[in-house]
Amino acid sequence: MNITLTKRAIEQLHRVRGNKHVKLIYDIDDCGCAVNGVPVLLLVDELDEHDVVIETNDLPIWVEKHRLIFFDEQMTIDVVDGAGCFQLKSPNQILNPRMSLVER
Repeated sequence: MNITLTKRAIEQLHRVRGNKHVKLIYDIDDCGCAVNGVPVLLLVDELDEHDVVIETNDLPIWVEKHRLIFFDEQMTIDVVDGAGCFQLKSPNQILNPRMSLVER
């Protein structure tokens, strides 16, 4: 898996992340079942033993190994103008047009 961060996404993530790790999760809370979920970016202090690093063109992004199946092989994270959120897309689809960044 490869994630490309746009210049605007890099700037935004560096501005807000501090010393935290950036983690891409597939959030299934309140979505009905385990296959219905929404990609979300998390800022976390510590990583879990099941997290794997995904190299990007800037900072590493961590993903839970058992959730890799929900993501495409090539993805891009960009900033949505005027919305205060990110967009996760691949060459085939938009996985989340308004992806939140949540601090835990």
